[in-house]
Amino acid sequence: MSRTTCTFLLALALPLAAAAQTGSSPLPNAPDANPTRANAPQAASADDPTLRNLPRNFFHDQAAIWTSPLHLNEHNALGPVVLVGATTLLMTTDHQVMSKHFLTKSTNDHANTVSTGMTGLLVAAPAALFVAGSMKKNEQAQQTGVMAGEAMVDSLAVNEVFKIASRRERPTLDDARGKFFQPGVNFDSSFASNHCMVAWSSAAVIASEYNGFLTQVLAYGAATGVSLTRVAGRDHFPSDVLVGSAVGWMIGRYVYHRHHRYQY
Repeated sequence: MSRTTCTFLLALALPLAAAAQTGSSPLPNAPDANPTRANAPQAASADDPTLRNLPRNFFHDQAAIWTSPLHLNEHNALGPVVLVGATTLLMTTDHQVMSKHFLTKSTNDHANTVSTGMTGLLVAAPAALFVAGSMKKNEQAQQTGVMAGEAMVDSLAVNEVFKIASRRERPTLDDARGKFFQPGVNFDSSFASNHCMVAWSSAAVIASEYNGFLTQVLAYGAATGVSLTRVAGRDHFPSDVLVGSAVGWMIGRYVYHRHHRYQY
């Protein structure tokens, strides 16, 4: 792997340590939850997760995500360092894995069907929560739907920048060598996975707001299924999936901690 590729990976990964942990996040304005209040909304504010506030919140999220390296310190740098190290390690094995495994077309087709279906469920879940909450006057469900939608849009925006910058070939090309900066790739870049970004950002919000064991198992189980099947379907390299999943989860957690009103 070239020095340019490693430098590029480092430059991209550092801004992606979104608010996975409150209090130690490199992203600003992610308030800590107040455990002393039971299922009660906070006072209304301009950051409330509503459709009206969504455009404003989106731009604030993007500013926080891309300026997050400015907030790195000895307390919150571990996450970015681990992500960079793990991704770099996977990139050294991407070619070997994808050139020797998952070569059966029927397996690829089934995996693609599963990944599309599970991603669809995690995209539909926020919409269903919002509609159900609107019908039943359940503000928490409405806000969860908006937050998950906001996280997914944030993730897609971040990932499109990655794709344009990385221009990485898909595993189906050039014997799965996964070369970066290839002309003509652009938005179809393999790095990173849009499906994983969307799935994990949605799952992170839902599992954080409704933090019961079963909800977390279902949400994160579906997101994990998306990650695994994107590799099995030969749509992405393992490193693409790792970055997409990790960043999607981090962004989802950031959106939740910044905007949620219901405390437990």
